[in-house]
Amino acid sequence: MSGKKIMGEADLAIHGAPPAFSQPLHVGQPNIINRDKFLAGVARALDNRWLTNNGPLVQEFEQRVADKLGVKHCVAMCNGTIALEIAIRALGLTGEVIVPSWTFVATAHALYWQGITPIFADIDPVTHNLDPVAVRRMITPRTSGIIGVHLWGRAAPVGELQAIADEHGLKLMFDAAHAFGSSYRGQSIGQFGACEVFSFHATKSFNTMEGGAITTNDDDLAEAMRLMRNFGFKGYDNVIHPGTNGKMIEVCAAMGLANLDGFEDIVVANQATHAAYQQALEGIPGIKVLSYDLDERNSHHYMVVEVGSDCPVRRDDLIATLQAENILARRYFWPGCHRMQPYRDLFPHAELVLPQTKVVAEQVMVLPAGASITLQQIQAVCDVIRRRVSP
Repeated sequence: MSGKKIMGEADLAIHGAPPAFSQPLHVGQPNIINRDKFLAGVARALDNRWLTNNGPLVQEFEQRVADKLGVKHCVAMCNGTIALEIAIRALGLTGEVIVPSWTFVATAHALYWQGITPIFADIDPVTHNLDPVAVRRMITPRTSGIIGVHLWGRAAPVGELQAIADEHGLKLMFDAAHAFGSSYRGQSIGQFGACEVFSFHATKSFNTMEGGAITTNDDDLAEAMRLMRNFGFKGYDNVIHPGTNGKMIEVCAAMGLANLDGFEDIVVANQATHAAYQQALEGIPGIKVLSYDLDERNSHHYMVVEVGSDCPVRRDDLIATLQAENILARRYFWPGCHRMQPYRDLFPHAELVLPQTKVVAEQVMVLPAGASITLQQIQAVCDVIRRRVSP
């Protein structure tokens, strides 16, 4: 026995009282910045009768994102997963590609879906990002590339991964799904590797309801990706490249343009939320709040807590207690891509080379956050945690 408290039925609601929240408090509440500007954009699209196929709102959105990130090209997509798939294909990745297991499964699926084998490398337990030493260990003659993930919006070790890629002749790209508005050594995420892929899903700090984008400084790569997102068409009746349907629609671009104007306000609100959680959780045994580098930009969108081995309550029991109070905390990425299908069957012994991934996967808990959460709600969430851990 570990000595940790085992949750019983009576523990599901604190002291048998009604749930702390009458309505569920979610992780990933959508940010909606300027409803009127969004609706004006929708009206513009309707008046234009141009709803999709690289309309003027999409073109404006791409230019504004490229300008914000300081990159030559932004290629907007219908979602982040299609953006990953198109980036992978445009780069010509084949064989094996090294990725973290500690990421959303779309990173691995975008490879496997195209007949490429994701090879899982371990992470740094402090940053939760790829460990360059582990990446080196996983390189084989079949390796064609590396996909780094800027997890929680905290930059992956860009310089070290680029050095490895250059040394071994590998392509390097980044999954920046969490990292819109983040920086690496003062430069905006979006400028690194051959390209970077963003998700603008509704749950992200910056959203277009549904959508994604690829950013790059490579003119030829950008041109190939623009062709690939529209079935390979260059002009009318002229297909010059294999392709699919990856286009962003005008309504999603309208949401993106409205949200861009208020993004920095979201960041300020998220920073306040993170600080409030840190203060309210301070001193609870075994509870550690994941910090952000104050020298770098970050949206502070994710409220990540590690429930360590020194915590009297197991992580999963603590989540069950929170959920019984309508606080829908989540494990996130658990149990790691390598333990999901089809990778669990393909790599049954993967945990032997992923010890840090296993530890982190068993400790991480993500709490409700976002710009709409109040200080009173944050305090109530933390009170539930404190009473459960230190009754």
